[in-house]
Amino acid sequence: MENKKAIKLIDKILDNLDETGINTDTLIDDIKELRTYALEEQIPLVVKVLRFTYEHIEKYNSFMIPILDDEPTGEEELIEEREEDSPVDSLKYLLSLMKNLNNKINISDLKEYRNLLMTY
Repeated sequence: MENKKAIKLIDKILDNLDETGINTDTLIDDIKELRTYALEEQIPLVVKVLRFTYEHIEKYNSFMIPILDDEPTGEEELIEEREEDSPVDSLKYLLSLMKNLNNKINISDLKEYRNLLMTY
């Protein structure tokens, strides 16, 4: 995202996640506010991912989507890695992707998060 206020808000959310973990009271409101910036910038993928994210957090009181892997792994390895993943780490990674939407890998990962959130 290019809006400086949006970048500051992402940084604030990341700091809050470090300090308090997934505190649904403030986190959901912050994600909804961040979504308004994505709407202003007309970035449909980010708008959708943010909506799915806060709806997911509202429903589960956590972020149950595992952090994305760089390389495909076998089924057993995937289960082991998912158990080690922290919901906070995965959510932080998702939000950090939005800071640089010029990176094709970030866009690809956002699409993968969108798909995972849709099917969870």
